[in-house]
Amino acid sequence: MLMRTDPFRELDRLAQQLTGVSGTWSKPSAMPMDAYREGEEYVIALDLPGVAKDAIEIDVERNMLTVKAERRPVTVGDDVQVELSERPLGVFSRQLVLADTLDTERIRADYDAGVLTLRIPIAERAKPRKIAIGDAAGHKQIGT
Repeated sequence: MLMRTDPFRELDRLAQQLTGVSGTWSKPSAMPMDAYREGEEYVIALDLPGVAKDAIEIDVERNMLTVKAERRPVTVGDDVQVELSERPLGVFSRQLVLADTLDTERIRADYDAGVLTLRIPIAERAKPRKIAIGDAAGHKQIGT
Protein backbone atom coordinates (compact mmCIF):
# COMPACT_ATOMS: atom_id res chain seq x y z
CA MET A 1 0.00 0.00 0.00
CA LEU A 2 1.23 3.53 -0.77
CA MET A 3 1.18 6.26 1.83
CA ARG A 4 -0.05 9.65 0.69
CA THR A 5 1.59 12.48 2.56
CA ASP A 6 0.84 15.48 0.33
CA PRO A 7 -2.85 16.45 0.59
CA PHE A 8 -2.47 19.26 -1.96
CA ARG A 9 -1.17 16.88 -4.63
CA GLU A 10 -4.12 14.60 -4.02
CA LEU A 11 -6.56 17.53 -4.28
CA ASP A 12 -4.88 18.70 -7.49
CA ARG A 13 -5.10 15.19 -8.97
CA LEU A 14 -8.77 14.93 -8.04
CA ALA A 15 -9.55 18.36 -9.53
CA GLN A 16 -7.69 17.42 -12.71
CA GLN A 17 -9.70 14.21 -13.06
CA LEU A 18 -12.99 16.03 -12.55
CA THR A 19 -12.33 19.04 -14.75
CA GLY A 20 -9.68 17.83 -17.17
CA VAL A 21 -7.67 20.98 -16.36
CA SER A 22 -4.24 20.82 -14.77
CA GLY A 23 -3.62 22.66 -11.53
CA THR A 24 -0.56 24.60 -10.41
CA TRP A 25 1.41 21.61 -9.08
CA SER A 26 1.44 19.44 -12.19
CA LYS A 27 1.63 20.11 -15.89
CA PRO A 28 0.70 16.84 -17.63
CA SER A 29 0.69 18.34 -21.13
CA ALA A 30 4.31 19.46 -20.90
CA MET A 31 6.87 17.83 -23.14
CA PRO A 32 10.18 19.06 -21.66
CA MET A 33 12.80 19.85 -24.25
CA ASP A 34 16.45 20.82 -24.68
CA ALA A 35 17.74 22.40 -27.91
CA TYR A 36 21.35 23.10 -28.81
CA ARG A 37 23.76 23.32 -31.71
CA GLU A 38 26.32 20.54 -32.10
CA GLY A 39 28.75 21.10 -34.96
CA GLU A 40 26.81 21.42 -38.21
CA GLU A 41 23.40 20.46 -36.84
CA TYR A 42 20.78 21.45 -34.29
CA VAL A 43 19.75 18.87 -31.73
CA ILE A 44 16.36 18.78 -30.03
CA ALA A 45 15.83 16.32 -27.17
CA LEU A 46 12.30 15.77 -25.86
CA ASP A 47 11.44 13.79 -22.72
CA LEU A 48 8.73 11.20 -23.39
CA PRO A 49 8.97 8.67 -20.55
CA GLY A 50 6.57 5.77 -20.78
CA VAL A 51 5.69 6.42 -24.42
CA ALA A 52 6.04 3.55 -26.90
CA LYS A 53 8.04 4.25 -30.06
CA ASP A 54 5.03 3.48 -32.26
CA ALA A 55 2.98 6.11 -30.37
CA ILE A 56 5.21 9.00 -31.54
CA GLU A 57 4.45 11.00 -34.67
CA ILE A 58 6.78 13.64 -36.16
CA ASP A 59 5.62 15.93 -38.97
CA VAL A 60 7.25 18.83 -40.80
CA GLU A 61 5.26 21.24 -42.93
CA ARG A 62 7.34 24.05 -44.37
CA ASN A 63 9.21 25.23 -41.28
CA MET A 64 6.75 23.97 -38.62
CA LEU A 65 7.87 20.84 -36.76
CA THR A 66 5.16 19.00 -34.81
CA VAL A 67 5.80 16.16 -32.38
CA LYS A 68 2.81 14.21 -31.06
CA ALA A 69 3.08 11.41 -28.55
CA GLU A 70 0.50 9.29 -26.77
CA ARG A 71 1.04 7.73 -23.37
CA ARG A 72 -1.38 4.85 -23.16
CA PRO A 73 -2.66 3.31 -19.94
CA VAL A 74 -0.96 0.18 -18.69
CA THR A 75 -3.36 -2.71 -18.90
CA VAL A 76 -3.90 -4.36 -15.55
CA GLY A 77 -5.55 -7.67 -14.75
CA ASP A 78 -8.79 -8.27 -12.91
CA ASP A 79 -6.98 -9.05 -9.66
CA VAL A 80 -5.04 -5.72 -9.65
CA GLN A 81 -6.28 -2.79 -7.60
CA VAL A 82 -4.81 0.58 -8.59
CA GLU A 83 -3.81 2.51 -5.46
CA LEU A 84 -2.51 5.65 -7.12
CA SER A 85 -2.40 6.94 -10.69
CA GLU A 86 -0.59 10.28 -11.08
CA ARG A 87 1.16 9.85 -14.40
CA PRO A 88 -0.68 11.76 -17.12
CA LEU A 89 -2.13 9.76 -19.99
CA GLY A 90 -3.30 10.84 -23.41
CA VAL A 91 -1.90 12.76 -26.35
CA PHE A 92 0.82 15.37 -25.90
CA SER A 93 2.13 17.64 -28.63
CA ARG A 94 4.77 20.28 -29.17
CA GLN A 95 5.22 22.58 -32.15
CA LEU A 96 8.43 24.34 -33.07
CA VAL A 97 9.07 26.92 -35.76
CA LEU A 98 12.34 26.04 -37.48
CA ALA A 99 14.61 28.65 -39.03
CA ASP A 100 14.97 28.76 -42.80
CA THR A 101 18.66 27.99 -42.32
CA LEU A 102 17.86 24.38 -41.32
CA ASP A 103 17.56 21.50 -43.78
CA THR A 104 14.15 20.02 -42.94
CA GLU A 105 14.55 17.39 -45.69
CA ARG A 106 17.29 15.58 -43.74
CA ILE A 107 15.93 15.47 -40.15
CA ARG A 108 16.94 12.30 -38.26
CA ALA A 109 15.04 10.97 -35.24
CA ASP A 110 16.17 8.48 -32.58
CA TYR A 111 14.29 7.26 -29.51
CA ASP A 112 16.16 5.76 -26.58
CA ALA A 113 15.38 5.48 -22.86
CA GLY A 114 12.33 7.74 -23.10
CA VAL A 115 14.15 10.55 -24.93
CA LEU A 116 13.29 11.50 -28.52
CA THR A 117 16.33 13.11 -30.17
CA LEU A 118 15.92 15.04 -33.41
CA ARG A 119 19.00 16.09 -35.40
CA ILE A 120 18.46 18.81 -37.98
CA PRO A 121 21.38 19.68 -40.28
CA ILE A 122 22.20 23.26 -41.13
CA ALA A 123 21.36 23.92 -44.78
CA GLU A 124 24.32 24.23 -47.15
CA ARG A 125 23.11 27.68 -48.28
CA ALA A 126 23.32 28.92 -44.69
CA LYS A 127 26.89 27.79 -44.04
CA PRO A 128 29.65 30.39 -44.31
CA ARG A 129 31.68 30.16 -47.50
CA LYS A 130 34.60 31.95 -49.10
CA ILE A 131 34.06 34.06 -52.20
CA ALA A 132 36.87 33.90 -54.74
CA ILE A 133 38.03 37.19 -56.20
CA GLY A 134 38.18 37.13 -59.99
CA ASP A 135 41.00 38.45 -62.19
CA ALA A 136 40.40 41.98 -63.51
CA ALA A 137 42.77 41.60 -66.51
CA GLY A 138 39.97 41.75 -69.06
CA HIS A 139 38.53 45.05 -67.72
CA LYS A 140 39.62 48.48 -69.03
CA GLN A 141 40.54 51.12 -66.54
CA ILE A 142 38.72 54.45 -66.78
CA GLY A 143 40.82 57.38 -67.97
CA THR A 144 43.45 55.49 -69.96
